[in-house]
This record gives sequence, C-alpha cells and structure tokens, in this order.
Amino acid sequence: MSGKVVLTGQVHLGGRALFAPLRLVLAPGQWTALLGPSGVGKSTLLRLIAGLPIGGTFAGQVENRLPVALMAQDAGLLPWLTVRQNAGLGARLRGGQIDAARLEDILQSCGLADHAGAYPATLSGGQRQRVALARTLMEDRPLVLLDEPFSALDARMRLAMQDLAARLLKGRTVLMVTHDPAEAARLADHIVLLDETGLTELPAPQTPAPRAVLDRGVLDCQAALLVRLVA
Repeated sequence: MSGKVVLTGQVHLGGRALFAPLRLVLAPGQWTALLGPSGVGKSTLLRLIAGLPIGGTFAGQVENRLPVALMAQDAGLLPWLTVRQNAGLGARLRGGQIDAARLEDILQSCGLADHAGAYPATLSGGQRQRVALARTLMEDRPLVLLDEPFSALDARMRLAMQDLAARLLKGRTVLMVTHDPAEAARLADHIVLLDETGLTELPAPQTPAPRAVLDRGVLDCQAALLVRLVA
C-alpha cells in the first residue's frame, strides 16, 4: 500500500492569503472528507494534490505525490462518445491501449453494461455520474480525488452512488471535497474542516463505511459538523 500523502503550506491569491499555513495528511487506503465554507480553498487543495494550476501561488510542498484520478461534480462526458468510450477516455487521450476486459468488468460493476453503447444525452443524471465513476476507476490510480461528486443528485440516487463509490474504491486513498455533513459522516475515515485559520480535524464515526443513514454515530457526527459549519 502506498504511503501517506502530506500537503503543507499556504496559498496566496491576488496577494492575499487564502488560508493560514496548514498541513493536510491523507492516510493510505482511507477516505478523508474535506468540508468548509464556499471560497475558502477546498478545491484549491484538491488541485494542488493533483498537480493542476490553481491561479495563485503556493508556498509549500506535497510529499509522496501519487498518480491521481479525479472525479468532479460535473460528470464531464463527451456527448459524441458512447458510455464505453467515455469510460475508457483516459487511455484513449494518452494514445494507450484500453484494457477491454477490465473496462467491461467496470461497466458491469457500475450497472452500465446494458447502456455501454448509449450516448450521454440518453442517460439519467445518476447514470452519467456512474459513467464518471467508471472512468475514474479505469484510471486505476492509488489516489482518487472527488470534488463534490454527488451533489447534483437527488437524495436517493446520492445514497446509491455513495454506496457504489465506497465499494468500488475500497482500499484506495481518497480525498473527497463535500458540503454535505451527512455524506462525510457516512463515508469518511477522517474528517477535516477548512476555514481561513487552517485545518481542524474532527472525529469520524468508528464503524466501517458506508454507514447507515440513521446510524447513531452518523447522526451524532452530522450534527457536530453542522454546528461547526454554521458557527
């Protein structure tokens, strides 16, 4: 299993500090949920770990930088490609060979085998999110970054996608940016809150994820997170 990923430092945008100096640790093989108010820099941290431009300056470092797969809030499917082609897009863009057997297995696991030849315009929102998850899994990276991946879904589909992601990403190191305390309480092994003063780690339920919606530990954790977020 890969070692932990550690980001330390501070970001400045337009000559102003986005947040205080911080240290974010991603434990190997576990989920970390990152919450905080809008505009505080959650997606910026995610982009730093991914090695993407941030539109500002970063004074710090990322230790043990790993190959990453990114799943964003927008499924980002190419409308002229089928489900199968969208799921295998990464290898196609790199000019590599697509592992056809693995692709079919992932489509089956994501419940997309019957829609493999369909185009995005014919899919529901939940189906498009599953295609995005399949594409993320096809990248087969040890570190997976999720940027509010389920926020556009209704409550029932959101829970189903959370369960599916937890099952298919088991054993990966995952950083999930979310505004949903319930989502963090259901899925995370570690929960951190980002604000202008930096990071604060908050206790996550000790039971295995994904946890039941009405689990007492989930409800208590969700309430505690809400209190912190609205303070």
